[in-house]
Amino acid sequence: MDMAFLGDLLTSVADRGRALIGLERFGNGRSRPLDRLCEDLLSGRGEASGMALAQAVLDAWDGLDAAGRLDFFRMLQDRFGPDAERLDKALAQYREDPRPASIAALHLASEPRRQELFRRLNLAPGGTHVLVRMREAMFEALAKEPDLAVVDTDFRHLFGSWFNRGFLVLRRIDWRTPANVLEKIIRYEAVHEIQGWDDLRRRLEPADRRCFAFFHPQLVDEPLIFVEVALTKETPRAISDVLSEDRDVLPAQKATTAVFYSISNCQEGLRGISFGNFLIKQVAEDLKRELPGLDTFVTLSPLPGFARWLDGAIAEPIELGLTNEESSELARPFGETISLDDAARLRRDKLLGQMAAQYLLRARTGSGRVIDPVARFHLGNGARLERINVGGNLSARGLRESHGIMVNYRYDLADIEVNHEAFATRNTVVASSAARKLLRPAAT
Repeated sequence: MDMAFLGDLLTSVADRGRALIGLERFGNGRSRPLDRLCEDLLSGRGEASGMALAQAVLDAWDGLDAAGRLDFFRMLQDRFGPDAERLDKALAQYREDPRPASIAALHLASEPRRQELFRRLNLAPGGTHVLVRMREAMFEALAKEPDLAVVDTDFRHLFGSWFNRGFLVLRRIDWRTPANVLEKIIRYEAVHEIQGWDDLRRRLEPADRRCFAFFHPQLVDEPLIFVEVALTKETPRAISDVLSEDRDVLPAQKATTAVFYSISNCQEGLRGISFGNFLIKQVAEDLKRELPGLDTFVTLSPLPGFARWLDGAIAEPIELGLTNEESSELARPFGETISLDDAARLRRDKLLGQMAAQYLLRARTGSGRVIDPVARFHLGNGARLERINVGGNLSARGLRESHGIMVNYRYDLADIEVNHEAFATRNTVVASSAARKLLRPAAT
């Protein structure tokens, strides 16, 4: 069914529902307190009137300023948690008779009422989109009142179900994709900024370029996450090789390597809901079917936490076995390295590569996790740390975040599950011998 037609149909149903419950007399519900509208929505009205009430709640919420939205989230926390009386009865019944039926009743009674409220709000035309934006506002509220995290937990619980892989649709993005979607690709690109329409065309139109995105049926023309792919004959060491304006275009059938060089999440309200692992694996499988000659799947990834970590490491050089001279060399601003002779620059590059290997293979957070978020993402998906590329990204952002270093992670389709298990269960970073050779002897 055409999504525009379906949307018009739902809107018509909601309008009829407004008339049934008299919302038109109340200015679409704006004169009715928002908490009352929410309680009415949970009271179990018919489908049409329920849809109208849901729309009234969302319309009222949309008109709130930041302070009003904070009050709304406080209301959800304080007044729409579990029904205490129902929960007490279910708990007493379970203690008296712990049969499966009692367990099920206890489970239902312990669910916060706001989860059912969110489900009913989702019935309104465009409700899913508004709820995603509502969670974006939730993050601002959390920065002021961390106790509201219990409300965000309910958002995450429901979004994890509503946006699971079974509901997502993979679509290829190319130069013929509707302009409203292409505009969002430009806007949402989070790794390598797209410099307007000409730059976008260079990333989409050539035969050796691909772009894929996940969509959800309830968010029409709103990509959830997208990946940009370069088809090459070798694994690139620098992003300039991929994005060069004057590169030679490679016929797709001659490519042996698929390079995932940018992955961007598009919906801030879906933060923490993982799509990327499914995206990379499905794109790799689809590309393999389209181009059987592809035998290598790698990334060219940023190392966003490296510069910050290195600043701290330089302050404690003994722990890494660094000499004072090496620490001073690593602390030198990049602009000063332009004046270095070739031998001095090579020494500094070697040091940077060694420190990047230390950062990825040995450094850990206080809880024992790999520090870098991009590394955790790819290693958790079953990739292997393949190569560390000094000088891989000399843009201002690349120098600021990673001293110009980029990383290749390799997705060997036959080893993904084994690598994932090693990382997930033992926190083991599976790495190539070339990457491990960069490690300095452990400090004693």
